[in-house]
Amino acid sequence: MDTHRLKETALGRWELPATGAMRVPVVVYASEGLLRAMDDKALEQAVNVASLPGIVRASCVLPDAHWGYGFPIGGVAAFDAAAGGVVSAGGVGFDIACGVRCLHTGLTRAELMDVQGRLADALFRRIPAGMGSTGAIHLNEAQMDAMLTGGAKWAVGRGWGWDADLERTEEGGQMLHAKPGAVSAQARQRQRDEMGTLGSGNHYLEVQEVRELFDPALAEAYGLKPGEVVVMIHCGSRGLGHQIGSEFLRRMVEEAPRHGLTLPDRELACAPITSDLGQEYLGAMRAAINCALANRQILTHLVREVFTELLPRARLTLLYDVSHNTCKVERHRVDGQDGAGAAGVDGADGAAAAAAAAGASVNPERELHVHRKGATRAFGPGHPALPPALRAAGQPVLVGGSMGTASHVMAGTEGSEALAFSSACHGAGRAMSRHQALQNWNGRKVVDELAGRGILVRSPSPRGVAEEAPGAYKDVNAVVDAADRCGLARKVARLEPLICIKG
Repeated sequence: MDTHRLKETALGRWELPATGAMRVPVVVYASEGLLRAMDDKALEQAVNVASLPGIVRASCVLPDAHWGYGFPIGGVAAFDAAAGGVVSAGGVGFDIACGVRCLHTGLTRAELMDVQGRLADALFRRIPAGMGSTGAIHLNEAQMDAMLTGGAKWAVGRGWGWDADLERTEEGGQMLHAKPGAVSAQARQRQRDEMGTLGSGNHYLEVQEVRELFDPALAEAYGLKPGEVVVMIHCGSRGLGHQIGSEFLRRMVEEAPRHGLTLPDRELACAPITSDLGQEYLGAMRAAINCALANRQILTHLVREVFTELLPRARLTLLYDVSHNTCKVERHRVDGQDGAGAAGVDGADGAAAAAAAAGASVNPERELHVHRKGATRAFGPGHPALPPALRAAGQPVLVGGSMGTASHVMAGTEGSEALAFSSACHGAGRAMSRHQALQNWNGRKVVDELAGRGILVRSPSPRGVAEEAPGAYKDVNAVVDAADRCGLARKVARLEPLICIKG
């Protein structure tokens, strides 16, 4: 990335002031090395996001950011409906509520290694993975509506999990205000046989070892111990979410002139939050969030069955489940007195600041629609949305690695709200396209090389393995270090893979 336009205003915080059509500045959180390695297109997209109506405080770019569709992946932006704010399908992404959940096993590495090969094969047989993969569950229309409304809570009610799982799942396992009626027949059809499936791309199921602790007190609060085996599941709303994203992007482009919206990029298609289209999209998106939550819950049930057969001592309890690729309604401080700075605020913020200067009473919290694309929520200690067992420590932030590299558990910080609306990185972030990866790696060789390091990969697609080769991604350790230094989240533990089931 060409960095000459950016000024480092704090450690790891780089700012591009608002100019031209921009309503707020762009703020990038990264080390200088990660910043220079980012593609220029990511900054260009962040600038375009900064020009959208009703945006508040800043267009934020996180350490794992790279070029995406409309918004950069690793982008965060919040919009105020009362100030004409918009909701953007491109700001959520196609794989709505793709996310990560992490499960304790209570096992040690030594116990697992005795059955490593058998466990890898059994998980691969039980967990449908790959492009267009389908499972044993078939939903009729009534069941589809119940799933789209109930999320993981619906899945647990059907016997695919435990009530305790819901306490450790974002939104308690159920996203409220979903509108199944806003989900098209085609989206429903694509999902009818895909529940309990992993999918393709960067989705995976990994068995990992807790290799290093950075904050023993937080690790203890999360129940993480050195040498413990954990399971991480990374997937989303499958075909349903993709279909919803595609359909609403097209409709938002078509209806933009009606709402007086001039888009700097067609991929930034959006609608006013208060419009019928905006509300319909939010209802459909929330239904897709429930689909993703239910899908990860069913996958958890399948994983538990496999472990029970091969390692009956295992007790797979949930640490946490958190989504990325969402738009959530949240209350945040935006009065400029929270350490974020007041430069570049939009008109509504400016009015609030003027009122405050005149001695008027101003509520520093506003209800915002926070878009997180390739970014995870990272609530700090004491946040009321967190379950009581985790509230004092703050939210677990699950940062997935790329196949064959480390994953991390981090913790939300009190300062993250002022930095990026309580958001943090979600993974390593791609360093090259899938096409470029195919030119550099052979899937079979990648599998063999990882096996030589003690990591067993099972995948139906050698091509998919090549596209997701570890070298196609940024250094996840550098990304996590940058997030920690910036204060977006605090490092807790590093997890190393032992088995990877890859779509």
